[in-house]
Amino acid sequence: MRSLDPRRSLAAGAMWLIIGLAAAFSIAAAVWVGRIARANVSEQHIRRLSLETDQLASDLGQALAGRLDAIRAAGRILQTAMPPERRGGLREVFGELTLAYPQFDWIALADPAGVVLSASDPRLTGTDVRSRDWYTAGMKGPWLGVIESAPATGAGAPDIRRGAHADSATLGDMAAPVRDEAGRIVGVIAAHLTWRRAPYHPERLTDESDPATQAYVLDGNGTVLIGPDDLRNKPWSGIRDKVDSHARGSRGEAVSAPQFQQLPDRRRVLVSRALLTAGTEGAEAGWQVQLSEPIDRVFQRARAVTYQILWVSMCLGVAAAILGVLGARKLTGRLQRLAASVASVGQNESEQLEIPPGADEVAQLARAFARILTDLRAERLELQTLSNELERRVRVRTREVERLAEESRYAAIVRERLKIARDLHDTLAHSMMALLSEVRFLRRLHAHEPGAVAEELVRAEELARTGLQEARSAISQMRVNAVRDTGLGAALSREFDRFVDRTGVAGDFSADAESARFGDERAETLLRMAQEALRNVERHSMATRVSVRLESSGAQLELKIEDNGIGFDPQAPCPDHYGLVGLREQAELIGAELCIDTAPQLGTKIRVTLRVAPAAFAA
Repeated sequence: MRSLDPRRSLAAGAMWLIIGLAAAFSIAAAVWVGRIARANVSEQHIRRLSLETDQLASDLGQALAGRLDAIRAAGRILQTAMPPERRGGLREVFGELTLAYPQFDWIALADPAGVVLSASDPRLTGTDVRSRDWYTAGMKGPWLGVIESAPATGAGAPDIRRGAHADSATLGDMAAPVRDEAGRIVGVIAAHLTWRRAPYHPERLTDESDPATQAYVLDGNGTVLIGPDDLRNKPWSGIRDKVDSHARGSRGEAVSAPQFQQLPDRRRVLVSRALLTAGTEGAEAGWQVQLSEPIDRVFQRARAVTYQILWVSMCLGVAAAILGVLGARKLTGRLQRLAASVASVGQNESEQLEIPPGADEVAQLARAFARILTDLRAERLELQTLSNELERRVRVRTREVERLAEESRYAAIVRERLKIARDLHDTLAHSMMALLSEVRFLRRLHAHEPGAVAEELVRAEELARTGLQEARSAISQMRVNAVRDTGLGAALSREFDRFVDRTGVAGDFSADAESARFGDERAETLLRMAQEALRNVERHSMATRVSVRLESSGAQLELKIEDNGIGFDPQAPCPDHYGLVGLREQAELIGAELCIDTAPQLGTKIRVTLRVAPAAFAA
C-alpha cells in the first residue's frame, strides 16, 4: 500500500495521474464520439423511415391508379354494352375484373336514374344508389373515395354502401362515368376496394417485419381514413414535440419531412408522411400516407452504438492506463533505486551512494548527491575538530570564570563588610562617642555640681535611645531591600512620610497600582533620586508644601516632585554643590529623561520619565 500512496511515492503519483488522465480522456472521447454516432444513426433511421413512407405512398398510389384505370377501361367497354338485350354479358366482364383484381369486393353499373343495372354480385342488382357519394361523383368524372368500415348489415347481400367485407380495413370506392358515342353520360360504373394490409404494412424496404411501425392513410384534413379501429375516422391527435438534438442532423439541421410528435397518452412517436396520388388523370383527394414509430424504437440502435463506443473507449482507456503505469514504473525505477540508496546512507546503513549509469537527470542527480555527501562529511570532520577545540577552550574559560567569580564573591563580601563598617561608623560609633562624652561630662558634673546630674542623665538616655534606633535602622537596611521587596510605590511612600515627620512640611503623595508594583534595579535608582530631591527641598527650598506623584501610561513610568519654594536659576553656577549633577548622572545610568522646571520665587518641578516594558509592572 505504501507504493500506491502518491504522497510517499513519485511513481505512484505518476501512475495515478496517468490513470486519471486515461479515464478522463476515454470518457470524454466516448461521450463526444457517442453523441456524434447517436446523431448520425438517428438521422439515418429517420431518413430510412422517410424513404419507406415515400415508397409506400408510391406503391399504394400506383396500385390505386392501376385499378382506377381498369374501372375506366371497363366503362369504355360498357359504352357499347348499354342496350338492355346485352346487359347479361356485363356480369362476365365484371367477373374477369374481379379475377384480375382480387381486392375488388364488388363491381356494379348504374343507369342515369341511379338504379344498379348489373353487378358482379347479383344481389346488388336493382338497388337505388342515387344517395351514394360514388354515384354522384361518378356522374361528374372519375372519382376515388373512402368509406368507413362497419359490421355487415345482415346475413344476406353485401352492403353496397360499405362493401362485402365491412369488418376489414376498407380503403374506398372507385367510380367512373360511362359515355355514349356522343360523349353523353349514360351511367356510372363503380367498384369497392378493400386493402387489408394497410394497418401494419409488413412489406418494408428491409427484410424485417416490425409490428411497432404503424401505417395510416389520412385525408386532406388530417382525419384517419385507414388505420387501427380506435383511430379510424378521427382527426390525428399528435402534437409536435421538442426532443433533443438526436432528432437533428449531424450538422444541426432539422430533418424536413419526419417529425417527433406526442400523443394524448403521452407516448412520443416519429411520424413521416407522403402524399398519395392515384395517377395523373385521376382525382387527387389530398390523401397522405403516414408511418409512425415509437421514439424508443428510433433511438434504440443509436443507444446501442453509444454503449458500444463507451465500452470500447473504456477498454482502450484501461489498456492505455495499464501501459502508462508500466511505463511510469519503468521510468521511475532508477529514481526509486536512487531514493532507496539515499535513505540507506541517511540511516548509516551504507557509506556510498549507488550512482546509476547513464547521462540522464537521475544519474546527474545521483552524482550531485555524491558530491554533496563528500563535502558534508569533510565539513563534519572539520566541525568535529573545531568542536573539540572549542570544548577545550570552554573548559579553560570555565575554570577562569569560576576563579574570577570566586574572587568577585570575595570582593563583594569585602565591599559589604566595608559598607557595614561605614554604616556602623556613621551611626553606632557616633552615638557611642556622644554617649561616652556625656558619661565623662556626668562624672565631672557629679564631682562639682551634683544637683544637675539628673537633667544630664535624661539627655544621656535620649542619646542612647537615638543611637539604638540608628543601629536598628542600619541593620534593617542591611537585611531588607525595601524597593525590591515592596515595590517603588511603597518605598516612596515611607520615604515621603519620614520627610514630612522630619520637616513638618505639608504635602501629598499618590501612586497608581501599576506603577507602585515597579521594583527592579532601576527602581532603587529612582528612589535615591527622590531622596536627593527631598533633601534639597529640606535644605534649600524653604517650601511649605511638597507633592510627589508616581504614574504609569502604557510603557512609560513618570515620577514628579513639585514644591512651592523659592526656586533657583538652573543656569547659575553652583560651586561645591553636586546634587543636580548627581541626579543627571543617575538618570543617564538607567536611561531615563530628567526635566527640571524652576525659576526664582516660582518653586521647582522635577520630572523623571522612564520607558518600562509591561512585564516590569508585574507584582
